[in-house]
Amino acid sequence: MSHENESKIDTTPIQLLTEQYKADLWEYKKRESLYVETENKLKGTKLIVMDMSSTIRELKTQNDNFQAEIARLNEEIQLLEMQIKK
Repeated sequence: MSHENESKIDTTPIQLLTEQYKADLWEYKKRESLYVETENKLKGTKLIVMDMSSTIRELKTQNDNFQAEIARLNEEIQLLEMQIKK
């Protein structure tokens, strides 16, 4: 091919394909970024839920212990009241 023939080649389809490829690539990168952002939020939320779950279990155990202590103290009060009445 001579230089004269090369300048007559229509590159419009290649330019259009390149522009479409760039647009498609940009859309893909935006979706990928959204995916990564969503995945990071999900992982963070999962850690928060696990931490809260652990805290709830600890609080439940403490509450059960306090309830048992209250019951014990109530029994002790009843015994003391009975001794006072004698």
